[in-house]
Amino acid sequence: MPSALDGLLIADFGRVLAGPYATMLLGDLGADVVKIERPDGGDDTRAWGPPFTEDGEATYFLSVNRNKRSEFWDLREADDLAAARDLVTRADVVVENFLPGTMARLGFGYEQVREWNPDVVYVSITGFGESALPGYDLLVQAVGGLMSVTGPPGEPTKVGVALVDVVTGLHAAVGMLAALRHRDATGEGQLVEVSLLSSLLSALTNQAGAHVMTGAVPRGMGNRHPSLVPYEVFETADRPLAIAAGNDRQFACAAEVLGHGEWAQDARFATNSARVEHRDDLVPLMLEALSAHGAQGWAERFADAGVPAGPVNDLAQAFALADSVGLDMRVDVEGVAQVANPIRMSATPASYRRRPPRLEA
Repeated sequence: MPSALDGLLIADFGRVLAGPYATMLLGDLGADVVKIERPDGGDDTRAWGPPFTEDGEATYFLSVNRNKRSEFWDLREADDLAAARDLVTRADVVVENFLPGTMARLGFGYEQVREWNPDVVYVSITGFGESALPGYDLLVQAVGGLMSVTGPPGEPTKVGVALVDVVTGLHAAVGMLAALRHRDATGEGQLVEVSLLSSLLSALTNQAGAHVMTGAVPRGMGNRHPSLVPYEVFETADRPLAIAAGNDRQFACAAEVLGHGEWAQDARFATNSARVEHRDDLVPLMLEALSAHGAQGWAERFADAGVPAGPVNDLAQAFALADSVGLDMRVDVEGVAQVANPIRMSATPASYRRRPPRLEA
């Protein structure tokens, strides 16, 4: 079966997470991805563990590097330098996420590469644009404001995964595909630049938008939502339950399920704006009602009433949920268990052709 990106050659100088995640997604869609690694240990994430597999491979590396083949080149050596130049001269796309200026010093900056390959799409991923600050996800979550709106009030908290890297990788992939579309139409390549900081500020959507439009500076609210009530996590008789009532109708249905249909007529709770203002009046009432049953029982009752709700799952329970709703999110790639590509395409589906490359000298 054909793939959407058959015939596309990507020279992948990316490392760690943002770049490798972007190129893995495109590899899944058919691109031929050549990953360039240093000979003395390869990508940093090859050593990031535990956990490691029984064969001693880091699960971190394995999670973002399938559908690639690796070349272990030292770009200070003449033969390896020549091989890398040959690759970028033939490539449709070059991806890199080194500190600004590094690729130019190695002889592979955008201006240099396009002299050899005028229609190349060159994707540069940085932490902070032209600044030399290192782009580690934790650092960007901190200085970019994400930690300030995450966690309980006064306790800045990082997200439980390197989300900024992932979002940046997605932005890089979108920019790359848009540039390829432009090249197909005009024959013109271009430089695509994405930074972790700009990607984070964009991904903060309503929080960042509120700031630029009104000057508001949002703070951490734990599991509460600044603009919706009830839209948070509640304790039940056994474990936490998330309730995401996004409009007045859903709240009225939730009130009925909880045995208090009168709440929807109470002036304090009848509209979302009123519920936001009187959150501290409503939440204790809901907690008292929710204490009568466990989370799964409530989730089923709310589902029957059309109210979005569900228990707080661990990852094992989350994968079980995906299985139960027909989303098969596990694949085996040459004996390596992987999380499936989430994009479903009817004519050119994702394919899994290569396991993540082994470390070779």
